[in-house]
Amino acid sequence: MNANISRLYEVAQKPVRHIIGLMSGTSLDGLDVALCQISGHGQDTHVELLHFDTVVFSEAIKNEIRQVFAKQTVDFQHLTLLNAWVGRLHGEAVLQCLAKWNVPAAAVDAVASHGQTVFHAPKILHGIDRFPNATLQIGDGDHVAVTTGIMTLSDFRQKHVAAGGEGAPLAVYGDYFIFSKAGQNRLMLNLGGIANFTYLPGSMDANAVFVTDTGPGNTLIDALARLHYNLPYDDAGRIATSGRVNNALLEELKNDPFFDAPFPKTTGPELFGLPYVQQAQARSQTTDLPAADLMATITKFSADTIVEALQKTLIDGQDYRVFMSGGGMHNPVLVGYLRQALPQFEFATTNELGIAGDAKEAVLFAILANEALAGGGTNFGSRRGVPSVSMGKISFPN
Repeated sequence: MNANISRLYEVAQKPVRHIIGLMSGTSLDGLDVALCQISGHGQDTHVELLHFDTVVFSEAIKNEIRQVFAKQTVDFQHLTLLNAWVGRLHGEAVLQCLAKWNVPAAAVDAVASHGQTVFHAPKILHGIDRFPNATLQIGDGDHVAVTTGIMTLSDFRQKHVAAGGEGAPLAVYGDYFIFSKAGQNRLMLNLGGIANFTYLPGSMDANAVFVTDTGPGNTLIDALARLHYNLPYDDAGRIATSGRVNNALLEELKNDPFFDAPFPKTTGPELFGLPYVQQAQARSQTTDLPAADLMATITKFSADTIVEALQKTLIDGQDYRVFMSGGGMHNPVLVGYLRQALPQFEFATTNELGIAGDAKEAVLFAILANEALAGGGTNFGSRRGVPSVSMGKISFPN
């Protein structure tokens, strides 16, 4: 038997696996690295987060990626070069963290690498009948594996698309396995660049699990902070607090077919980028709006569309608990709007459930890798957007 296949079989049989989850989102601020100790699989999955860190990207790295990020026309050579370069970059970040944590690479069974999304194209966005849903992440798994010397699972979203999904959100799988609780309806709200939520029914019925994107979370807030203030984000919502919401612009921002499309659905900065804001300003005759007012309005836009999506899916008379994760949970203005609009719900972060909210997305990809290695038997029924598949392509280090 090939030594790599033998190692794969050995890892799959282990009662406890140590898997590093990697996540770099649309904010491009850095690579989240989460070392997880995982036992079991499916609903018997148990996860302990042993170490977590974010390896911050330099402006030079961000600028290289931005040349191809969410753009329909790119330098194809640059995209090709980035695929290998980002893979090595992520591999080096893993080694950096392992050295910091004093953990030898040989003690890690697998790396689960999300890669860097550069273009997300579900059919709801590209609108071309002859083509299916599609998505593209760079940061080749072979380069991660060879750089780290650790077996790597990557490119998770392609199987989701191949099985009829839109390639996102994938949080539903890990959310269901580790955050479901009998007798309690839970909403796992991820306030990332794009906001999404997973509905976990207290019945524990996998067929009833629901997940969808709602629209922008932080992506427009961050873009405006860079454009007008040369800041990576609106720290603690201070800029938004200093401005006033413009209702004419707010209504134009909400005027897009995405918000009326049926659930589940996905989106990205391909739609919700600066041109989207500029076009809404032109329609509402608010092109001269002060930057602080623009930030206040955009923050309210993110909050309102999250609330409206939740209200469309919740059942009257039932109780829900909301557990937040992602960078937006640190924005008190955004979270304040959510609490004000949904006073009947109790808000907390996933920290309360034992997984740091900043680490959650990286942890969820470690869980997807664990399912590919040792699980994959959970039936999510025929619900659109949640195909019952194992995800992740395997790259061996040698």
